[in-house]
Amino acid sequence: MKGVLLHGGHGTRLRPLTHNGPKQLIPVGGKPISQYCLEDMKEAGVVEVAIILGNIWPEKVVEYYGDGSKLGMKLTYISQGEPRGLAQAVSLAESFVNSDRFVMYLGDNLLKGGIAKQAKAFGVSDAHAMVLLSKVEDPQRFGVAQFDSDGNLVRLIEKPKQPPSPFALVGVYFFTPNIFDAIRELKPSLRGEYEITDAIQGLLTSGHKVAHSVVEGWWKDTGTISDILDSNSLVLDDKMKSMCLGTLKEGGIIEGRVHIDADVVVGKGSVVKGPAHVGPRSIIGPNAYVGPYTSIGADCQIVNSEIENSVVLDGVEIRNVERRITSSIIGARSQVIGADERPAGYKLIIGEQSSIKV
Repeated sequence: MKGVLLHGGHGTRLRPLTHNGPKQLIPVGGKPISQYCLEDMKEAGVVEVAIILGNIWPEKVVEYYGDGSKLGMKLTYISQGEPRGLAQAVSLAESFVNSDRFVMYLGDNLLKGGIAKQAKAFGVSDAHAMVLLSKVEDPQRFGVAQFDSDGNLVRLIEKPKQPPSPFALVGVYFFTPNIFDAIRELKPSLRGEYEITDAIQGLLTSGHKVAHSVVEGWWKDTGTISDILDSNSLVLDDKMKSMCLGTLKEGGIIEGRVHIDADVVVGKGSVVKGPAHVGPRSIIGPNAYVGPYTSIGADCQIVNSEIENSVVLDGVEIRNVERRITSSIIGARSQVIGADERPAGYKLIIGEQSSIKV
């Protein structure tokens, strides 16, 4: 089985964070979101993967993942350019897939349990496709499954105003090459895109077998700022293990499940409270507090300041901020520097290379 990872899209709901890079490279729990997708595929035995690149800094994706060898995988890159829907994106991988079965994984989705069980089931089934579903409170935001009275999947509807069920399509799909014939029959939807739900519906209508599986555990589509923060908390809760590869100065404290990368210094009077992740070469302190559910990137400095429930990208400096920063995402190489007059509190979403005095 091969893999196709979709790494495009505009990321408009995540601006300004996506002005300088694709949304799938935003880190949660110390890794880019799309890296968790690739690791899920590898765990399922899928090591040959084509990454479909969009037009938002695609070179950063290639620079980060390279040929895939650092993950024990073999990666191929295919340029989509201007996005015209998920079906159009996956159709670009037809020659890569050839005659193999494959998994299509949206690079901004996160699953707690991975996909190994579903990949094994699809690999030995006679189904032409399999969709993953998750029960959600707001199915109108997603593609939704409709079932008959016997529980068979009969229809898929994209973002319905009145959902026929609470089961949303998770951004992971298993296909045989039959899907490419179905895509060739598509016409653009009302929003001008070639919808993967329409292609799967085409398989159903033409009598092909489409299986489904309800995922266990949580699933997150990281399309918004709040989704990123929620995903960071979920990943830290679920995957974080205690490890300290850095230096703990006298008077520094580490509490709970905290991952401290190489060459990190936790200075005097500073506390890092887990679950949390601190990237390489970062300096925490003196007199700093990194609270639970916080991911600190590489080469950051947190000095005489407090932060929790936040995501801090690489190269950020936070210094002399009197009040605690909470529920924030701070873009790469930004500065948050304390000033003389203090407002009541701060809630921040900061793009790359910003400088804010508070």
